[in-house]
Amino acid sequence: MKTRVTRLATSAPDDVTALARAIDRRQIDPARVIAVLGKTEGNGCVNDFTRAFASGTLRSFFARQLALTEAQVGERIAFVMSGGTEGGLSPHLLVFEANSSQPAHTGSIPGLAAGVAFTRDFRPEEIGRSTQASLTLEAVLQAMASAGIQRIEDVHYVQIKCPLLTAARINDAAARGHIVVCHDTYESMGYSRGASALGVAAALGELPDGAVRDEQICRDWSLYSTRASTSAGIELLRNEVLVLGNAPGWDPEYRIGHAVMEDALDVLAVDRAMASTPEGEALELTSARLVGLLVKAEPSACGSIRGSRHVMSDDSDINASRHARALVGGVLAGRLGDTRLFVSGGAEHQGPNGGGPLALIVRNG
Repeated sequence: MKTRVTRLATSAPDDVTALARAIDRRQIDPARVIAVLGKTEGNGCVNDFTRAFASGTLRSFFARQLALTEAQVGERIAFVMSGGTEGGLSPHLLVFEANSSQPAHTGSIPGLAAGVAFTRDFRPEEIGRSTQASLTLEAVLQAMASAGIQRIEDVHYVQIKCPLLTAARINDAAARGHIVVCHDTYESMGYSRGASALGVAAALGELPDGAVRDEQICRDWSLYSTRASTSAGIELLRNEVLVLGNAPGWDPEYRIGHAVMEDALDVLAVDRAMASTPEGEALELTSARLVGLLVKAEPSACGSIRGSRHVMSDDSDINASRHARALVGGVLAGRLGDTRLFVSGGAEHQGPNGGGPLALIVRNG
């Protein structure tokens, strides 16, 4: 059994040139693709339609490749597009393939395992509330089972794409006599991300009582997941879940490790994540080994970083999450010598205040 990850540069949100070339060269088998993660060059806010543009382009592309309808493609491949490549971040795709048909690997070293699952569509009044968290919990467990990951401690990262509220969705709820979690569409992104992250935390045993209540979401910041990354977008109504971990029987050519950035300058989190991969302490992290980096970024609520004031949250022209992506992206790009990094803003209930979960996917070789 083997999970393979391929990182591809893009020149625009609808650019599938490198993906098509990789398929033509048999570097990627479209029949085995289970997820595509992408960084697009939009603003990452409610009106960032680069995410929908990229998702729609990819769904249409794979429909042609697999001779399926776009709806059928949407039931087998998770498309997680994250808007915002501020600073020097480079737009790119991470394509995940899983081949469970070949015999299990017999070595003692576990390898990268990946699984996907989808919730049902949420009603607008469910977004940002405990219903979203509980259905996310179920989807995480389903994705773990799909990946053959039996122990929650073997999960290193859970990437989720979740919905947000729009004016039309808010009005739909009101017409049916329901109240939504908030009436600010941008604020709803945080609630959706937060509820989804707490669903991951509940699934992975990271909550004191194992349950999520409405009054905790985006209020009780002592609750968070160290392995969740959630990204909200206008292009969907459900949660699309990708679980990544290491498991016996999977080819160890690809492996994953994770750590938590304690603040935006915690570049040593890269080394801790590398050390957490199987046999990672004995391996040097080189550009040839690096397959992908995924990380959350969020301005510290206290308004300072290591005692020095920052003004990310006081800028009325540029949203704070955009500042955070640029800062964390620059810090990590300087460490890795690579700008093709999946840096996602908005870390509600994802890591400690001002920090966030980080995962490294590496190749043994």
